[in-house]
Amino acid sequence: MRNIVLGVTAAGLSAMIGWLARTYFWKRRLRRKQAFFGLPDNSESLLVVNRDAGGPELTVTRHDVFALLELSALIKDCNANAQVVPHDATQQGFGERTEFCVGGPASNRRMAAHLHSLMPGVRINVDAEPGPDRGAFQIGSERYRLEAGRSEYVLLARLTAGRKDGARPVFLFCGQRAITNQAATRYLARNHERLARKHGNSTFALLLKVVNSQAYGPDVVEVVADVTRAALAPIPAAAPDAAQSAS
Repeated sequence: MRNIVLGVTAAGLSAMIGWLARTYFWKRRLRRKQAFFGLPDNSESLLVVNRDAGGPELTVTRHDVFALLELSALIKDCNANAQVVPHDATQQGFGERTEFCVGGPASNRRMAAHLHSLMPGVRINVDAEPGPDRGAFQIGSERYRLEAGRSEYVLLARLTAGRKDGARPVFLFCGQRAITNQAATRYLARNHERLARKHGNSTFALLLKVVNSQAYGPDVVEVVADVTRAALAPIPAAAPDAAQSAS
Protein backbone atom coordinates (compact mmCIF):
# COMPACT_ATOMS: atom_id res chain seq x y z
CA MET A 1 0.00 0.00 0.00
CA ARG A 2 2.81 2.39 0.89
CA ASN A 3 4.41 1.80 -2.50
CA ILE A 4 1.11 2.55 -4.22
CA VAL A 5 0.70 5.78 -2.28
CA LEU A 6 4.28 6.80 -3.02
CA GLY A 7 3.78 5.99 -6.70
CA VAL A 8 0.59 8.02 -6.93
CA THR A 9 2.24 10.91 -5.08
CA ALA A 10 5.28 10.82 -7.37
CA ALA A 11 3.04 10.74 -10.44
CA GLY A 12 1.05 13.69 -9.11
CA LEU A 13 4.20 15.69 -8.39
CA SER A 14 5.60 14.93 -11.83
CA ALA A 15 2.35 16.04 -13.48
CA MET A 16 2.29 19.23 -11.44
CA ILE A 17 5.92 20.04 -12.24
CA GLY A 18 5.28 19.37 -15.91
CA TRP A 19 2.22 21.64 -15.89
CA LEU A 20 4.12 24.41 -14.10
CA ALA A 21 7.01 24.14 -16.55
CA ARG A 22 4.68 24.29 -19.58
CA THR A 23 2.87 27.28 -18.10
CA TYR A 24 6.14 29.06 -17.38
CA PHE A 25 7.49 28.58 -20.90
CA TRP A 26 4.14 29.50 -22.46
CA LYS A 27 4.01 32.73 -20.47
CA ARG A 28 7.62 33.56 -21.30
CA ARG A 29 6.93 32.99 -25.00
CA LEU A 30 3.82 35.17 -24.78
CA ARG A 31 5.72 37.99 -23.04
CA ARG A 32 8.41 37.92 -25.72
CA LYS A 33 5.76 38.08 -28.42
CA GLN A 34 3.98 40.93 -26.66
CA ALA A 35 7.26 42.84 -26.31
CA PHE A 36 8.13 42.39 -30.00
CA PHE A 37 4.74 43.67 -31.14
CA GLY A 38 4.39 46.25 -28.37
CA LEU A 39 1.11 44.66 -27.28
CA PRO A 40 0.82 44.02 -23.53
CA ASP A 41 -2.39 42.56 -22.13
CA ASN A 42 -5.54 44.56 -23.02
CA SER A 43 -3.59 47.15 -24.98
CA GLU A 44 -4.99 48.93 -28.05
CA SER A 45 -3.54 48.92 -31.56
CA LEU A 46 -4.35 50.46 -34.93
CA LEU A 47 -4.82 48.70 -38.26
CA VAL A 48 -4.40 51.47 -40.85
CA VAL A 49 -5.71 50.65 -44.33
CA ASN A 50 -6.33 52.47 -47.57
CA ARG A 51 -9.82 53.30 -48.83
CA ASP A 52 -10.75 51.62 -52.07
CA ALA A 53 -11.34 54.21 -54.77
CA GLY A 54 -14.90 55.14 -55.59
CA GLY A 55 -16.52 56.61 -52.50
CA PRO A 56 -16.27 57.71 -48.88
CA GLU A 57 -17.11 54.31 -47.41
CA LEU A 58 -14.31 52.19 -45.99
CA THR A 59 -13.94 49.37 -48.50
CA VAL A 60 -10.77 47.30 -48.60
CA THR A 61 -9.42 45.09 -51.37
CA ARG A 62 -9.69 41.32 -50.95
CA HIS A 63 -5.96 40.74 -50.35
CA ASP A 64 -5.77 43.59 -47.86
CA VAL A 65 -8.69 42.02 -45.98
CA PHE A 66 -6.67 38.80 -45.78
CA ALA A 67 -3.71 40.83 -44.52
CA LEU A 68 -5.89 42.34 -41.79
CA LEU A 69 -7.06 38.87 -40.78
CA GLU A 70 -3.44 37.72 -40.41
CA LEU A 71 -2.67 40.72 -38.22
CA SER A 72 -5.87 40.40 -36.20
CA ALA A 73 -4.92 36.85 -35.25
CA LEU A 74 -1.50 38.04 -34.03
CA ILE A 75 -3.08 40.82 -32.00
CA LYS A 76 -5.62 38.45 -30.44
CA ASP A 77 -2.84 36.01 -29.50
CA CYS A 78 -1.22 38.85 -27.56
CA ASN A 79 -4.46 39.43 -25.60
CA ALA A 80 -4.72 42.88 -27.19
CA ASN A 81 -7.37 44.76 -29.16
CA ALA A 82 -7.40 46.32 -32.63
CA GLN A 83 -9.19 49.21 -34.29
CA VAL A 84 -9.40 49.45 -38.09
CA VAL A 85 -8.85 53.03 -39.27
CA PRO A 86 -8.80 54.51 -42.81
CA HIS A 87 -5.48 56.03 -43.81
CA ASP A 88 -6.98 59.51 -44.26
CA ALA A 89 -8.68 59.48 -40.86
CA THR A 90 -5.55 58.78 -38.81
CA GLN A 91 -4.31 62.14 -37.60
CA GLN A 92 -2.01 61.38 -34.70
CA GLY A 93 1.59 60.65 -33.95
CA PHE A 94 2.84 57.26 -32.92
CA GLY A 95 4.32 55.61 -29.90
CA GLU A 96 1.14 55.52 -27.82
CA ARG A 97 -0.35 52.53 -29.62
CA THR A 98 1.17 49.88 -31.85
CA GLU A 99 0.32 50.59 -35.47
CA PHE A 100 0.11 48.19 -38.41
CA CYS A 101 0.04 50.18 -41.65
CA VAL A 102 -0.94 48.27 -44.79
CA GLY A 103 -0.68 49.45 -48.41
CA GLY A 104 1.58 51.42 -50.71
CA PRO A 105 1.99 55.21 -50.65
CA ALA A 106 -0.10 55.70 -53.79
CA SER A 107 -3.26 54.64 -51.93
CA ASN A 108 -2.27 55.05 -48.28
CA ARG A 109 -1.49 58.60 -47.19
CA ARG A 110 -0.33 57.40 -43.78
CA MET A 111 2.20 55.06 -45.41
CA ALA A 112 3.52 57.91 -47.54
CA ALA A 113 4.01 60.02 -44.40
CA HIS A 114 5.86 57.22 -42.59
CA LEU A 115 8.19 56.64 -45.52
CA HIS A 116 8.91 60.34 -45.87
CA SER A 117 9.54 60.92 -42.17
CA LEU A 118 11.11 57.66 -41.01
CA MET A 119 12.61 55.97 -44.08
CA PRO A 120 14.16 58.71 -46.26
CA GLY A 121 16.22 56.12 -48.14
CA VAL A 122 13.09 54.63 -49.72
CA ARG A 123 11.43 56.09 -52.79
CA ILE A 124 8.54 54.53 -54.65
CA ASN A 125 7.31 55.41 -58.11
CA VAL A 126 3.63 56.29 -57.70
CA ASP A 127 3.12 57.49 -61.27
CA ALA A 128 -0.22 56.27 -62.60
CA GLU A 129 1.03 56.22 -66.19
CA PRO A 130 2.21 52.85 -67.54
CA GLY A 131 5.96 52.43 -67.81
CA PRO A 132 8.82 50.12 -66.83
CA ASP A 133 9.39 51.99 -63.54
CA ARG A 134 5.77 52.17 -62.46
CA GLY A 135 5.60 50.92 -58.86
CA ALA A 136 9.38 50.47 -58.70
CA PHE A 137 11.18 50.68 -55.36
CA GLN A 138 14.40 52.63 -54.99
CA ILE A 139 16.20 51.80 -51.74
CA GLY A 140 19.50 53.58 -51.48
CA SER A 141 21.10 53.18 -54.90
CA GLU A 142 19.26 49.95 -55.76
CA ARG A 143 16.09 49.77 -57.84
CA TYR A 144 13.52 46.97 -57.75
CA ARG A 145 11.00 46.85 -60.59
CA LEU A 146 7.60 45.25 -60.56
CA GLU A 147 6.90 42.25 -62.77
CA ALA A 148 3.22 41.67 -62.06
CA GLY A 149 2.40 38.09 -61.17
CA ARG A 150 6.01 36.94 -61.48
CA SER A 151 8.36 39.01 -59.33
CA GLU A 152 6.93 41.56 -56.90
CA TYR A 153 8.45 43.33 -53.91
CA VAL A 154 7.21 44.38 -50.50
CA LEU A 155 8.89 46.23 -47.65
CA LEU A 156 8.34 44.82 -44.16
CA ALA A 157 9.54 47.17 -41.43
CA ARG A 158 9.38 47.57 -37.67
CA LEU A 159 10.05 51.18 -36.73
CA THR A 160 10.65 52.80 -33.38
CA ALA A 161 12.38 55.98 -34.58
CA GLY A 162 14.56 56.10 -31.48
CA ARG A 163 11.61 56.89 -29.26
CA LYS A 164 11.66 56.60 -25.49
CA ASP A 165 11.50 53.22 -23.83
CA GLY A 166 7.98 51.88 -23.70
CA ALA A 167 6.93 53.55 -26.95
CA ARG A 168 4.96 51.27 -29.24
CA PRO A 169 6.34 50.33 -32.67
CA VAL A 170 4.96 50.94 -36.15
CA PHE A 171 4.88 47.99 -38.55
CA LEU A 172 4.83 48.78 -42.27
CA PHE A 173 3.63 46.42 -45.00
CA CYS A 174 4.36 48.41 -48.13
CA GLY A 175 3.97 46.35 -51.28
CA GLN A 176 3.88 46.91 -55.01
CA ARG A 177 0.49 45.13 -55.18
CA ALA A 178 -2.17 44.20 -52.62
CA ILE A 179 -1.19 40.52 -52.74
CA THR A 180 2.32 41.46 -51.62
CA ASN A 181 0.89 43.19 -48.54
CA GLN A 182 -0.79 39.93 -47.64
CA ALA A 183 2.44 38.04 -48.28
CA ALA A 184 4.33 40.33 -45.89
CA THR A 185 1.77 39.95 -43.08
CA ARG A 186 1.80 36.18 -43.53
CA TYR A 187 5.61 36.17 -43.46
CA LEU A 188 5.56 38.14 -40.20
CA ALA A 189 2.99 35.80 -38.67
CA ARG A 190 5.11 32.76 -39.51
CA ASN A 191 8.52 34.20 -38.66
CA HIS A 192 8.03 36.71 -35.84
CA GLU A 193 9.88 34.56 -33.31
CA ARG A 194 12.94 34.29 -35.54
CA LEU A 195 12.79 38.02 -36.31
CA ALA A 196 12.55 38.81 -32.58
CA ARG A 197 15.61 36.66 -31.84
CA LYS A 198 17.60 38.33 -34.62
CA HIS A 199 16.54 41.96 -34.23
CA GLY A 200 15.23 42.10 -30.69
CA ASN A 201 12.77 44.94 -30.21
CA SER A 202 14.69 47.36 -32.40
CA THR A 203 14.08 48.90 -35.82
CA PHE A 204 14.54 46.76 -38.91
CA ALA A 205 13.49 46.80 -42.56
CA LEU A 206 13.41 43.76 -44.83
CA LEU A 207 12.85 43.69 -48.56
CA LEU A 208 10.86 40.61 -49.53
CA LYS A 209 10.16 39.22 -53.00
CA VAL A 210 6.91 37.44 -53.76
CA VAL A 211 7.63 34.79 -56.37
CA ASN A 212 5.13 33.85 -59.08
CA SER A 213 2.03 35.06 -57.23
CA GLN A 214 -0.17 34.21 -60.20
CA ALA A 215 0.52 30.52 -59.46
CA TYR A 216 1.41 30.44 -55.76
CA GLY A 217 -0.47 33.43 -54.35
CA PRO A 218 1.18 35.04 -51.30
CA ASP A 219 2.85 31.86 -50.03
CA VAL A 220 6.26 31.83 -51.77
CA VAL A 221 8.34 34.65 -50.30
CA GLU A 222 12.10 35.21 -50.42
CA VAL A 223 14.13 37.61 -48.31
CA VAL A 224 16.06 39.79 -50.75
CA ALA A 225 18.01 41.78 -48.19
CA ASP A 226 18.04 43.48 -44.83
CA VAL A 227 17.77 47.08 -46.05
CA THR A 228 17.61 48.77 -42.65
CA ARG A 229 20.73 50.89 -43.08
CA ALA A 230 19.92 51.98 -46.63
CA ALA A 231 16.28 52.72 -45.82
CA LEU A 232 17.07 54.91 -42.82
CA ALA A 233 19.77 56.97 -44.57
CA PRO A 234 18.76 59.68 -47.06
CA ILE A 235 19.50 58.86 -50.69
CA PRO A 236 22.66 60.75 -51.74
CA ALA A 237 21.98 63.69 -54.02
CA ALA A 238 24.31 62.22 -56.63
CA ALA A 239 22.38 58.95 -56.78
CA PRO A 240 20.17 58.49 -59.87
CA ASP A 241 16.65 59.50 -58.88
CA ALA A 242 14.80 57.14 -61.18
CA ALA A 243 11.88 56.67 -58.80
CA GLN A 244 9.37 59.27 -57.77
CA SER A 245 9.32 60.23 -54.11
CA ALA A 246 6.69 58.51 -52.01
CA SER A 247 5.94 61.81 -50.35
